[in-house]
Amino acid sequence: MKSKNIALLIDCDNTSREAVEPVLNELAKYGVVNIRRAYGDWKSSHLKHWEEHSLLFALKPVQQFGYTKGKNATDSAIIIDAMDILYTNAVDCFALMSSDSDFTPLVVRLLESGKEVFGFGQKKTPAPFVKACSQFIFTEDLITAAREEEADEPPPPRTTAREAAATGAPPAAKAAPQT
Repeated sequence: MKSKNIALLIDCDNTSREAVEPVLNELAKYGVVNIRRAYGDWKSSHLKHWEEHSLLFALKPVQQFGYTKGKNATDSAIIIDAMDILYTNAVDCFALMSSDSDFTPLVVRLLESGKEVFGFGQKKTPAPFVKACSQFIFTEDLITAAREEEADEPPPPRTTAREAAATGAPPAAKAAPQT
């Protein structure tokens, strides 16, 4: 099976930054995320913690000013970029990270062009967007699964003082006795 080239477009106004890593891990099962873009008004206090995630996960931040209060210019920027990407034929499928049903017509258009569309959003995502996607995964489920996986991982092996002296590595801190 050929590895798919995937474009991940994130609506930062309508999704949790905590879901980025679990979404990337999920998409890695299907292929390579060649395009990683995060959209929003980066001057907004609402998005101030996204900068760290952009750096950590190699997301290209796309600045989109809110030209008019109450209108979501971010959605328009995502739609325009998705269509540009579609016409380059550089990707096999799209992943849209949003809980906004305004993307339903975009999903339908991408599907008409033979592209697979993964949707990622919160459980509050309206049904039309969820049902339009080839596959839709709730971000809360991915976050919960990632936390459970982390909790099940055994702790890293400890380095004793003797081993540290032999290798030059610092010894691991001992756990405090429980009372």
